[in-house]
Amino acid sequence: MIRISGSRARVALETLAGRVPEPRRAGLARVRDPQSGEIIDEALALWFPGPNSETGEDTVELQLHGGRAVIAAVLGALGRIEGLRPAEAGEFTRRAFENGRLDLTAVEGLADLIGAETEAQRRQAYRQMKGLLGQRAETWRARLIEALALVEARIDFSDEADVPEDLVGPALKIAAELRDEIAVVLADAGRGERLRDGLVVAIAGPPNAGKSTLLNRIAKREAAIVSPVPGTTRDVIEAHLDLDGYPVTLLDTAGIRDSDDPVEKEGVRRARQRASEADLVLWVEDAAVSRDSSRHTGHPGGLSVAVPVWTVLNKVDLVASQSRNELINESTNKSSDITLLASATTGFGVAELLTRLGEFASSSLGSEPSVLTRERHKITLNTALTAITRALADGTGDREDILAEELRSAAQSLGRLTGRIDVEDVLDVIFRDFCIGK
Repeated sequence: MIRISGSRARVALETLAGRVPEPRRAGLARVRDPQSGEIIDEALALWFPGPNSETGEDTVELQLHGGRAVIAAVLGALGRIEGLRPAEAGEFTRRAFENGRLDLTAVEGLADLIGAETEAQRRQAYRQMKGLLGQRAETWRARLIEALALVEARIDFSDEADVPEDLVGPALKIAAELRDEIAVVLADAGRGERLRDGLVVAIAGPPNAGKSTLLNRIAKREAAIVSPVPGTTRDVIEAHLDLDGYPVTLLDTAGIRDSDDPVEKEGVRRARQRASEADLVLWVEDAAVSRDSSRHTGHPGGLSVAVPVWTVLNKVDLVASQSRNELINESTNKSSDITLLASATTGFGVAELLTRLGEFASSSLGSEPSVLTRERHKITLNTALTAITRALADGTGDREDILAEELRSAAQSLGRLTGRIDVEDVLDVIFRDFCIGK
């Protein structure tokens, strides 16, 4: 599909197809080269007159057969029409924003929708694009403007007979309600970003415990080099997974042990660092090797992490049945963390591990999309909340001018969130509610 937007869109369609179909109804178009008159392709043409179009401008869409030669010929023909040029990256969306068809949060949601890799990411991005945050921010801003209008009316028009005396009280009531609502949304601020980026699960453990084999088994491909030589993995290997619709990045890290090899030492350092930054650590041990007591502390291998650590006893296929039963009993009786038995080679226990990981992702990210999905959202809302909090503190005194300024600052912050700031809104509310100057 080739899209044309702007004041010359209709001219372009008439030049190429000879006619303009009814608005928003597909019509057959024989696309011709304007110089030679030769038919390039038979296509479907759609005409969207502004402002009721995706960009808010006159817009044309040509649905072609899609061959490279066809596309090149049509683009070449368009390039020979005066006043047309190739669109820049993201320009259609930018024009939609500039013409009021999308706000900034919807633009960000559209970008996330394009980049979504899992069902949960798609669901969150779509709701953001359709105004999950933008509409709420506009509602908050309208209520702030209403509160500000009350205070401004009290300051500027207190001598008017039709202006009530107690205007600050209702304004403070609105501000207090907004403070509580915004605080609730901010309390859930990190979940949306984590869903966009995906949960990080680090596979750590001593050398030759089968960490790379486990990664390959879960990823269903040879993502990491597997070797019987301990210390084969030196750098961090990543594999991106879709677990029940949730994005998870699995990290295979170097075996953690003391070493004099500078390269291996660097790998161990990176393994410890990535484990400390992960949302979950899978501590993989060789079930056939006796385990020390460090596993029972919740910080195996000397890891210093503040996240859940699950122990995976790997290579159970090499353990005798009697010993395996002892491991099962031990894992059943152990309540301080999760212990799972697995064999990365045969696949035993991997399905249960994936089920547990899916449940962990679901509980961490939640089933409902988060309102805030970017750091910008959090910073802007925090700025607005701080201003509202100051306004409530100032409103207890006799400083109505400071109260008005704090409310105005909060409203401007919410306007920056959506990209729409209009100070004239305050005057509109004053004249509508109090009929000043009638």
